[in-house]
Amino acid sequence: MVESIATIIFIGSILGIIIIIFRKMPILVVLPEVSLLPTKEGLISKFGKRIKRILPFKNFSYELFLQKILAKIRILVLKIENLTFHWLQKLRESHQRKNAPKLDDYWEKIRQEIKKLKK
Repeated sequence: MVESIATIIFIGSILGIIIIIFRKMPILVVLPEVSLLPTKEGLISKFGKRIKRILPFKNFSYELFLQKILAKIRILVLKIENLTFHWLQKLRESHQRKNAPKLDDYWEKIRQEIKKLKK
């Protein structure tokens, strides 16, 4: 019963979508292709041309600028990685020192026991 109701609703929805598409198709075909938003490429090229007109930026290379920025970011990431490595190493050393067995206490206990036995 539930399956038949779901099937009827599904078929009705498909038919409704097809009817709407066929009614709107002639209107959509008549509409001209006009982009309301300016293209990103146009904005970028206009901005680049304006910047290049300014005297210090006449020989400006975007690729060289990007290379320098990426190199600086890489150096920063390597420094951060090195710093975290040292922090991790210090944590491991402190953990080993805390959990290392006390050998000095062991020998001290043996010495005390020997002294007790000698008395």
